[in-house]
Amino acid sequence: MQYRTLGRTGVQVSTLALGAMNFGRIGRTTQDEATAIVDAALGGGINLIDTADMYGDGESEEMVGKAIAGRRDDIVLATKAAMPMGDERNHRGSSRRWLVTELDNSLRRLGVDHVDLYQIHRWDPGTSDEETLSALTDLQRAGKIRYFGSSTFPAYRLVQARWAAREHHLRPYVTEQPSYSILQRGIETHVLPVAEQYGLGVLAWSPLASGWLSGAVRAGREITTSRSTLMPQRFDTTIPANRARLDAVEKLAEVADGAGLTMIQLALGFVTAHPAVTSALIGPRTPDHLDAQLAAADTVLPADVLDAIDAIVAPGTDLAAHEKFDTPPALLDPSLRRR
Repeated sequence: MQYRTLGRTGVQVSTLALGAMNFGRIGRTTQDEATAIVDAALGGGINLIDTADMYGDGESEEMVGKAIAGRRDDIVLATKAAMPMGDERNHRGSSRRWLVTELDNSLRRLGVDHVDLYQIHRWDPGTSDEETLSALTDLQRAGKIRYFGSSTFPAYRLVQARWAAREHHLRPYVTEQPSYSILQRGIETHVLPVAEQYGLGVLAWSPLASGWLSGAVRAGREITTSRSTLMPQRFDTTIPANRARLDAVEKLAEVADGAGLTMIQLALGFVTAHPAVTSALIGPRTPDHLDAQLAAADTVLPADVLDAIDAIVAPGTDLAAHEKFDTPPALLDPSLRRR
C-alpha cells in the first residue's frame, strides 16, 4: 500500500480508502461481514474509512462504529452530512442548525467522540457558505471534527467557498470528494485543477464506475452486478450512453489484458495516477470484492497504458454526463432560470 498526504493537513492516508456505503441494507452486508471487510482492509494497509449519515439511514455508521471499536486511533475516520435524513424538511442541508445536530447523531452512531474528516455531502444552494463554514469552524474548535471538506462540489463552488472562508476569517474546506473514473473524466477540466491550486486532498468515489470497470460487465454477457439491480437504467444498453460505455469497456479490457492487469487494477491505477488525487474510495460488498481491489494497491500504470486509456476516453470527457451530481440547480429546475 502507498500513502499520501491528505491535502495540506499533514495526515498520511492510504491511496486506497474503504468506502462503507455498502454496509447494511444497501449492499445487504451483515455486521459480521462488515467487520470482516474492515479487518481485511486494515490488514491490507488501508487506514481511511469513509461513510455518511444517509447510508442506510445511519446503519452504515453504526456498523462502522462496531467494526472499529478498540482501534479508533489507528483509523482516519470520515463521514458526511447534508443529504436528507427522513421527510422532515430541516433534517438535511448544511445549515448550522442541522450540522450541529446531525454531527452529534453521527458521533453517537459511530461510537466516537470525534471524526477526523466531516464532509458536506452535496452543495446546499439554500445555505450561504458563511453559514456552513462558520458552523464547521466552530465544530472543529469544539474538538468534534479535526478537518472538514466537501463532496461532489462543482469547481466554481469550491472557489466561492474558499473566497468566503478568507472573507469571513473562517477555516476552509481541506478536501473534496468527487466522482472520478476512466468513464467519467469531466472533473479533469475544472475540479481537479482547482483542487491542485488550493492544495485540497481529493478522495475519488466510484473509481469502478458503479461496476462498469469491475470486469463483470462485458459485451454478450448478462450484467449481474449489484448496481444493475439497484439502478437498472445505468446498465440498460439500449441507452446510447450505456452503449458508449460498453464499447469503451471492451477496448479497455484489451488494454488491461495487454498490460497483464485486471480491469480493477487498470481502473484504480488510472484514478490514483492523477497528481491531484489522494485516494480512490473502494466500496466492496464482500471480502472477495475487497481482495480483488486490494490487489490494485501498488499498481502504477506506465505512460503507454495511460496513453491508450486517453485514446479510448478522451481527457475531461464524461461518457454519461447525465449522471453527474454537480449540475447547477438552474439547469434542472426551469423556475430558477426564468423571470
